[in-house]
Amino acid sequence: MPRKSTPRLKVPVGSVGIAGSQTAIYPSATPGGWQIVGRTPSKMVDWDSESLALAQIGDRIKFRSIDREEFISLGGQFDEL
Repeated sequence: MPRKSTPRLKVPVGSVGIAGSQTAIYPSATPGGWQIVGRTPSKMVDWDSESLALAQIGDRIKFRSIDREEFISLGGQFDEL
């Protein structure tokens, strides 16, 4: 899937994006040009850990669909775009 021709000014925290053959999770609200396919309630940055990151380069992450209720119960928050 190609990048967007015009990047968004703000992509919400936890957004799952696809560009080319790569997938990424936005750890903070930032501008971005990847196609957004979902969001995760998981915090990708842990300021109290030595590595700071929940996942490391090369890790395999399996995504699964959850509904709004589960997203919120797992700590997810909806913010405005």
